[in-house]
Amino acid sequence: MAGEIPDLHAQERTGTGKGAARAARRAGMVPGIVFGGDKDPLPINIPFNVLLKRLKQGRFKSTLFNLKVEGQEDVRVICRDVQRDVVKDLPTHLDLMRLRRTTKINLFIPIDFQHEDECPAIDKGGVLTTIRGEVELLVTAGDIPETLTVDLRKLENIGDTITISDITLPDGAELVIKDRDFMICNVSAPSALKSDAEEEDEAAADEVPTIEQEDDIPPADSE
Repeated sequence: MAGEIPDLHAQERTGTGKGAARAARRAGMVPGIVFGGDKDPLPINIPFNVLLKRLKQGRFKSTLFNLKVEGQEDVRVICRDVQRDVVKDLPTHLDLMRLRRTTKINLFIPIDFQHEDECPAIDKGGVLTTIRGEVELLVTAGDIPETLTVDLRKLENIGDTITISDITLPDGAELVIKDRDFMICNVSAPSALKSDAEEEDEAAADEVPTIEQEDDIPPADSE
């Protein structure tokens, strides 16, 4: 199970329909609806600034939230839609879906890079480059992994890489991208070493002698 599921605070909205939604927006709120889970839909309002901040952080539609509404039991939800103003591109309504523990959902799981101080390739002067800090998985709502683990001690030489096939996925979790073995991280040579190597290659190229045709060599007879 994942460690900390972020809270999403909302208020129960009294009244439904366009009139109640407009009133909510005038009050600095974004109206929404919570549906699913064999329960009646619950109309809610979320403070505009809170929602906008969450949206700017990214991955809003693939993040599992613990919805807290006064007078209601906490429930795990995931966003299924955010409607926006066609001109200002600001949120005007959102739909949240309740999740059962057995529900399958797509989530981005962060990667925990371990034992960097014991990585042989880094000890040899290499520089760790992170290609992906998270991976999208299909997981069960009741059994979400907190992180995926990468053991950097496996990188022995400069130029070595770790791809998704090198990571052991938790039981029940599946990759969303299955058609390629994409890279997670690598260890490359420092920029200074790369520059020195390029300079050596250029110097070697300058030393290659060129053969010029002598003026006194007669051309070959043509048949």
